[in-house]
Amino acid sequence: MLVDSHCHLDFADFAEERDAIVQRALDQGIKRLVTISTRVRRFASILEIAEAYDSVYASVGTHPNNAHEELDVTADELVRLAEHPKVVAIGEAGLDYHYDYAPPAAQAEGLRNHVAAARLTQLPLVIHARSADEDMISILREEMGKGAFPFILHCFSSGPELARVGVELGGYISFSGILTFKNSAEIRDIARTVPRERLLVETDAPYLAPAPHRGKRNEPSFVRHTAAVLAETIGVSDEEIARITTDNFFRLFTKMPRPADA
Repeated sequence: MLVDSHCHLDFADFAEERDAIVQRALDQGIKRLVTISTRVRRFASILEIAEAYDSVYASVGTHPNNAHEELDVTADELVRLAEHPKVVAIGEAGLDYHYDYAPPAAQAEGLRNHVAAARLTQLPLVIHARSADEDMISILREEMGKGAFPFILHCFSSGPELARVGVELGGYISFSGILTFKNSAEIRDIARTVPRERLLVETDAPYLAPAPHRGKRNEPSFVRHTAAVLAETIGVSDEEIARITTDNFFRLFTKMPRPADA
């Protein structure tokens, strides 16, 4: 069994064949998918998808690139929406300085609101961090000092210091198809430093398809390719990496029911 801890099944790329995409994942042994919210104001569509499939669960939150549009979303509202049995995480929220889509101050404010919701619910906060390592480290340290909360640095593409601090603060590191790219030697080096009990895999589908599908639309069934490269990178078998990442997932996503046969 494998888990795709981060995909976006509500995106238009999947609208015409969502049933087939979920089935292909199941056929590949990916028995749990988390479809990730990027706008709280579109949360109803996320929830509808999660409710339609036994294997699909959801998060609730606002992507940092949309942070300025949803600063009226409070931690209390996130907590309330997260009461739904299919909601197993908060986010994705974070900092993205690669694109100039939202002011950094709005991103930081949104991130802190999501941290507060994760602290209150003890659901994992899905963190998006891109080109913002120093500020992310600062906010994580400051917020953790106010009270512990579970979190994931998703689709990890940052530097080794953010990975180190993330693990030091109790976080998990999730690797996407980026890990499989030929020019991602530094990311593979970082993966070798992450304790095995903190490793996760994801697709971030429809983006970042792993080799050998790079350049095509990504989908949850492709998480198996990323897992295989992660196994090779840290020197374990494919079966062992499936066990490691699946056990880690259910240890972190405590609200998610584990299949009886997994």
